[in-house]
Amino acid sequence: MLTAFARAFKTPDLRKKLLFTLFIIVVYRVGTHIPIPGVDYRNVQTCIDNAQANQGIFGLINMFSGGALLQITIFALGIMPYITASIILQLLTVVIPRLEALKKEGQAGTAKITQYTRYLTIALAILQGTGLVATARSGALFQGCPVASQIVPDQSIFVTVTMVITMTAGTATVMWLGELITDRGIGNGMSILMFISIAATFPAGLWAIKSQGSLAGGWIEFGIVCVIGLVMIGLVVFVEQAQRRIPVQYAKRMIGRRSYGGTSTYIPLKVNQAGIIPVIFASSLLYIPALIAQFAGGSADWKTWIEQNLAKPNAPAHITLYFLLIVFFAFFYVAISFNPEEVADNMKKYGGFIPGIRAGRPTAEYLSYVLNRITWPGSLYLGLIALVPTMALAGFDADQNFPFGGTSILIIVGVGLETVKQIESQLQQRNYEGFLR
Repeated sequence: MLTAFARAFKTPDLRKKLLFTLFIIVVYRVGTHIPIPGVDYRNVQTCIDNAQANQGIFGLINMFSGGALLQITIFALGIMPYITASIILQLLTVVIPRLEALKKEGQAGTAKITQYTRYLTIALAILQGTGLVATARSGALFQGCPVASQIVPDQSIFVTVTMVITMTAGTATVMWLGELITDRGIGNGMSILMFISIAATFPAGLWAIKSQGSLAGGWIEFGIVCVIGLVMIGLVVFVEQAQRRIPVQYAKRMIGRRSYGGTSTYIPLKVNQAGIIPVIFASSLLYIPALIAQFAGGSADWKTWIEQNLAKPNAPAHITLYFLLIVFFAFFYVAISFNPEEVADNMKKYGGFIPGIRAGRPTAEYLSYVLNRITWPGSLYLGLIALVPTMALAGFDADQNFPFGGTSILIIVGVGLETVKQIESQLQQRNYEGFLR
């Protein structure tokens, strides 16, 4: 990986792309520290310094925003509206025939779906911004903080609308910065911004472990946690690179006087075909009952049960339900994102077949059979990666948003591998020595 970056900096055009990407990252990180108008920044910092400031139902969004959510800055919503909009459009593509037709039109259809994603992102940003402002005004954003209700001193309609518009504009700016990285940088812009947001929380999380430790001034706990993190990163890299390659043979065809086909290739089916999506779905779904209980008044039995079982990440009910939801969403997302019948029809159209399997329906059934078999270990792997850090690091008083948690590790490794592959592919395109020999 370091070799690829070193070679990229030696190539003039790639060096410009890398420097431009670094410039956009700096602009993004500066924006995460600029507070929005109408917020008392001193009270916000007082609540953040509170022991319970980084715990609660807003931890996942705060992680994706690089810590900007709890600071209520102009980039407080981060890229979460865009991620949510992309997932919704991807799910609707299976349901709405018009979106499915656009997906099959190639680049023009993809551009249209991207435009719909932008519109939906703005709508979700307005909705989430309104919810965040209402939560901050009520004092529910920082539970246990004595000045939580004084974060927004002026609660007039004009100030509220200004805060919502500012955060919506910040989300649009983040989306634009991501597209700039995709067009003029090294590519994969939104994923890189997500990578930076999560990586920005690592130093504070590691230093908190060191500060809370008692062995040799906390350095022993710090070292153990770093070793555990490196082992987890190695495991995730190993599984993320694992794939089942299904051989495909193409028959020779005569078109005019030319012969086409006769080549062999393969269909790569990854063990973790669903990626990080099941973990995000499961986390979001588990936050809903905790959110309802937080805003519900009184001390009803159902509210007490939710706070003791679902709101606590180390509760047995939370761990069990979280694991089952990850497994379910892994199968659900693979089922809607990979269509064996469509793949089999495309293979049959171009004269392709799997050795030993008849073309058409038998090929689709074989692909479904293989996909179901490799999805089981992939879903169990996702569940274990998401739960093992919470259970293993409980002795270090780490919360569910610890940097080496399952969600952050999966995103960091996935985006890192994809970025390195893109840099290596661009380097290969610019290396002409093989053609000159």
